[in-house]
Amino acid sequence: MNAVVLSLDAELAWGYHDFEEVPEHVESARTSWSRLLALFDEFNVPATWAVVGHLFLDSCDGTHAGHPTSTGDWFDRDPGGVAAQHPLWFGDGLVDSIVDADANHEIGCHTFSHVEFGDEETDREVAVAEARTGLEVADDAGHTLESFVFPRNNIGHRDVLAAYGFTCYRGERPELWYDGSRFDSLGKLIDLTVSKTNPPLVDPEVDEYGLVNIPASMFLFGYEGRVRTVTERLWDDPLVRSAKRGIDRAADAEDGIFHLWMHPNNFTEERDFERLRTILEHLAARRDEARLQVRTMGDVAGEIRGVDPATTRTPIGPR
Repeated sequence: MNAVVLSLDAELAWGYHDFEEVPEHVESARTSWSRLLALFDEFNVPATWAVVGHLFLDSCDGTHAGHPTSTGDWFDRDPGGVAAQHPLWFGDGLVDSIVDADANHEIGCHTFSHVEFGDEETDREVAVAEARTGLEVADDAGHTLESFVFPRNNIGHRDVLAAYGFTCYRGERPELWYDGSRFDSLGKLIDLTVSKTNPPLVDPEVDEYGLVNIPASMFLFGYEGRVRTVTERLWDDPLVRSAKRGIDRAADAEDGIFHLWMHPNNFTEERDFERLRTILEHLAARRDEARLQVRTMGDVAGEIRGVDPATTRTPIGPR
């Protein structure tokens, strides 16, 4: 399969609700979300939008009694109320805008309240509640979810995902030569600017639970601020260069997937949107001239499993 997959962690304020402070840039997250949808429409590029389940709600009491974490402080920052009063804590039309877009996007699951499944404090009861509640609120809003993205890429409790009918998840990026070394920053710069083998293409595989692991190839951000500004003055944007290389490798290889991921929250400056526009423009050109496909995570999982996931998964799962 020669394909490019784009996935987004769509979380608004929920991505930071367990931080000491919710960053100021989240205030523009709703606008960023809408602008990204417009960009994807412009180039007819579908993506998997992994949505935090709470964003499917129109209102809540802020406590979520019955959730295993409701007796602690997990929901302390949840303001409750209705979407019109607290737009960064509810979707308020944003999820529907994914469905209404011209590009054929997929809506996936990013848990109900952005719990890290791989955290040692996240026991199976919490994972079950997060998976089940995420599916329930999506189902109530008319959406069926099959793809799963772990908050902060902290993977755990995959058996729970299988039990609740998910078909795939975004797995860890393949290990690179500089990971964990004292040359991490230098290695990243080398790979972004001159390497011919990075970012890696990935080969999705079915894990021991029957889930399709679709590993990430590259995060669209993480090389920002002053370092980015200085680098752009000397060369072009290194992230753009790297993403184009990943797209070209997927187009020219015998087989392989380039999986690019991001958050709507990452887009805080005009140059961030220009970064993505340049990449999508290149992707559209390579798609039109080669055998390259643009697929959602659910598409990839369906092809690998050889089944139509909509006919096999249970919308809510076992109790």
